[in-house]
Amino acid sequence: MTIFKNIILNGKEISSAELIHRSLEITNNPNTPEWEKELYLFLNEWFSDSDFVLAQTSGSTGEPKPIELPKSVMQKSAERTIEYFGLQKNNRLLLSLPCRYIAGKMMVVRAIVGQMNLITVDPATDFDFLEQEIFDFGAMVPNQVFKLLEQPSGIQKLQNIRNLLIGGSAISSALESQISQLSSRVVITYGMTETASHIAIRELSGNRRSDFYHCLPGIWVSLGETDCLQIHHPEFDEPIQTNDLAELQSDTSFRILGRADSVINSGGIKYSPESLEKKLEPIISRRFVISSAPDERLGEQLVLIIEGMSFDTYILKQKIALILTPYESPKSIRFIDRLPETNSGKIIRSDLKKMLRK
Repeated sequence: MTIFKNIILNGKEISSAELIHRSLEITNNPNTPEWEKELYLFLNEWFSDSDFVLAQTSGSTGEPKPIELPKSVMQKSAERTIEYFGLQKNNRLLLSLPCRYIAGKMMVVRAIVGQMNLITVDPATDFDFLEQEIFDFGAMVPNQVFKLLEQPSGIQKLQNIRNLLIGGSAISSALESQISQLSSRVVITYGMTETASHIAIRELSGNRRSDFYHCLPGIWVSLGETDCLQIHHPEFDEPIQTNDLAELQSDTSFRILGRADSVINSGGIKYSPESLEKKLEPIISRRFVISSAPDERLGEQLVLIIEGMSFDTYILKQKIALILTPYESPKSIRFIDRLPETNSGKIIRSDLKKMLRK
């Protein structure tokens, strides 16, 4: 593995030795923002003698857990992304994600490996600086993109990032439709902490727009016995078995249908809540989820949970009846102040099921 001993951070080249010294000052300063402490803690970890980095899973399908990621795997992942997007030395990279999770860590690694200029900002920024500044590469979670597009100049701001990755959670059809109109290159990623960020990319804008994810160089996929995606990764001896139900277009392109552990068995029929949600997106403007509650006759009954204040659902039920079959239609509609979610915006479906059981 090539040893990198410096990073270009906010326009200034800093050696690994200087970074380690600086990280101690910054992390011990009580006035340092949490996102900046996380950045320097990771830089200190990356430039340490250890061959591993401690990362944490997102927690969308269970309790978040720490795992050890080999730095060699992270470097290879960075090299694939740099090659895929044709990034060059001294390109400007925007870090607007926390380094607590793999997405933020990998933006830092890409800057180090590609010797590119990493510009760091508070993840809670309003991105006003994008009106004057242009970046070659950046990454955001869907909620950041959504809030930007609500701004009068949001489209122009987003287009000032030449290549933008969106990841962390699914995006709605409405948001995808807005993104498709952008002149810049915007993609959504598929991956996990265990694979050091994304292994595949789906184009959302331009003439390359697609419903299918396409694997990065050297990676291919297959289906396991339960029709869940298996990832064949050159850095791992065995295939990585996921819990994502998938449809293959080829051994390097696929579509995600939903998660096996979120499938609802109602009256002996299995339903993918993600598929039902996709059908209902055009008629429900708020965030919502299809979940299930115990039912003596059916085993589980389908439940529609909508975020925010309750309202009269008579008209909504009529619209649902035009879209879903009687078997697919939720047996009840409930409201919740806020859907439980991870820090990256993934809805924690298991928490909703527990609430409905009570």
